[in-house]
Amino acid sequence: MKSDAKTVDEYLQALPPDRRASISALREVILAHLPEGYEERFYCGMIGYVVPHSLYPAGYPCDPKQPLGYACLGSQKNHMAIYLMNVYGDPATEAWFRKAWQATGKKLDMGKSCVRFKKLEDVPLDVIGQVIARTPVNKYIAAVEKAMAARKKKDG
Repeated sequence: MKSDAKTVDEYLQALPPDRRASISALREVILAHLPEGYEERFYCGMIGYVVPHSLYPAGYPCDPKQPLGYACLGSQKNHMAIYLMNVYGDPATEAWFRKAWQATGKKLDMGKSCVRFKKLEDVPLDVIGQVIARTPVNKYIAAVEKAMAARKKKDG
């Protein structure tokens, strides 16, 4: 769902109470495990966790005016979602994440980076905390730069 919010607090206040409670609980887990260097802000119409331009001036490769996104948390029309770019961009992290989620016995509804859920009870919060903590900002930047260099090489 497109939000007209300008801040994280405005975004949360605009959510229905049940979704606000779920998104807020997941946000607390993310903030508790977010490695140093990443910042929370309203980003791409959701709650975003980014590498600020002060640490990575190049920004998001597709739109350098935007900071480099690490994760997002949002309420969509038919579900809530967490977007995990470190899972999307790293096959080892993706394999770990899928195995850790499966070990909880909860059903994983996942696209490339998007983990969809209908209620908070569907999400193993400890796994989310661990995957958020898994990638320090310098390692994430290095992985993005490596991927972009490989892409440039491939594109010729």
